[in-house]
Amino acid sequence: MENKKYLLMITIIGALGGLLFGYDTAVISGAIGFLETKFELDVNQKGFAVSSAIFGCILGVAIAGYVADKIGRKKTLLITAFLFALSAIGSALADSYTFFVVARIVGGVGVGAASMLSPLYISEIAPANKRGTLVSLYQLAIVLGINLVFFFNYKVAQFSTEAWNIETGWRYMVGSETIPALLFFIALFFVPESPRWLSKEGRNVEALDILKRVNSEEKAIEVHQEIKAALGQEKGTLKELFAPGLRVAMIIGVFLALFSQITGINAIMYYAPEILKKAGFGVDSALMQTVIIGIVNTLFTFIAIKYIDKLGRRTLLLWGVSGMVICLFGIGLLYYFNLTSGPYLLILILAFVGCFAMSLGPIPWVLISEIFPTKTRGIAMSLAIMVLWVGVVLISQFTPVLLEMGEMMTFWIFMVNAIILLIFTYKIIPETKGKTLEEIEQSWKKD
Repeated sequence: MENKKYLLMITIIGALGGLLFGYDTAVISGAIGFLETKFELDVNQKGFAVSSAIFGCILGVAIAGYVADKIGRKKTLLITAFLFALSAIGSALADSYTFFVVARIVGGVGVGAASMLSPLYISEIAPANKRGTLVSLYQLAIVLGINLVFFFNYKVAQFSTEAWNIETGWRYMVGSETIPALLFFIALFFVPESPRWLSKEGRNVEALDILKRVNSEEKAIEVHQEIKAALGQEKGTLKELFAPGLRVAMIIGVFLALFSQITGINAIMYYAPEILKKAGFGVDSALMQTVIIGIVNTLFTFIAIKYIDKLGRRTLLLWGVSGMVICLFGIGLLYYFNLTSGPYLLILILAFVGCFAMSLGPIPWVLISEIFPTKTRGIAMSLAIMVLWVGVVLISQFTPVLLEMGEMMTFWIFMVNAIILLIFTYKIIPETKGKTLEEIEQSWKKD
């Protein structure tokens, strides 16, 4: 029981990086309309106000793997927590569009680093039979972060007049991130370093001690022997990731990362209030609908947490992405027949979010954190998740332009991408449930 409590504490603290990820990426959805008026933004500036943090994310994830492999997962996470707080304060105090963008980019570096490090850290500590569930808690934390900020944005927008929101309200929205950022920073002092990183550095006594705290003693010794054996076979070079066998793991990681973003979820999360306002909902009502979207996202994430280590990663992906395809097709039809003013648009958006939350939300984080060798896991995850953030940039920057061209075509483009992902999952992605990280690594070398 003590082991379970300790493991849960470590996982929750590690997952706070996900909460900040969700909070930071969604906070702009409630603020962007007021920012647009405050700084008199055109459509391209509006897109960049949303995507600017994500350019920082690309930089953050690009360097985080290397830094984490050098100084450890824990120290690198502490740096990211500091950047979150710095950005939140800077964004809230911004007196110009440029100042705001710079502050968002700084925070983006922290978000990008945490998006790679938090699931990596949890994956390297979690026992094999619980790894899917525990890494999925990272996605739940992302969703909770989105929920918190949607609710907070809604309350701030309700607090006073639109003129007050244009001048001051949005500052409270973006500045509120300071609180979870400081909580994350303090909590990190109470977690251990990754046992697999410690083993890589030759600190085997410390590594074994941590493994014993999250496994039975017999299992801890067995896992530690597997880790040492795997490390002895690994070269730890980037070239190793593109060797036969492991090359497939790299392709899966990059493909999943990209397609998790270009199938429409961030277009809805970033621009939900704008989409719903354009469909006939009032400002207040549109912001309230985003709270409902967040609740659905949370509830369906629990389905993934419950079944990911029972049904497996692949099965959930196939079912969830199939549902996304159907929903995206339906949303496009509503725009084609001009039926967006009724309840059907919101229903299909909620169904789409639910299908995403039970599959493409958590599973890429789980798979990307478990399919690479220990010596190169940091840099490999950096490469895969850098591609994820490139996808986020493309979606956040060009969604306003696509929506101007036509909503039907926008959602059907996302549908085609989801169909491609569905075929890729069926043909290429293997099942990894119940295997240790070292067993997964060996399976690539047998192929």
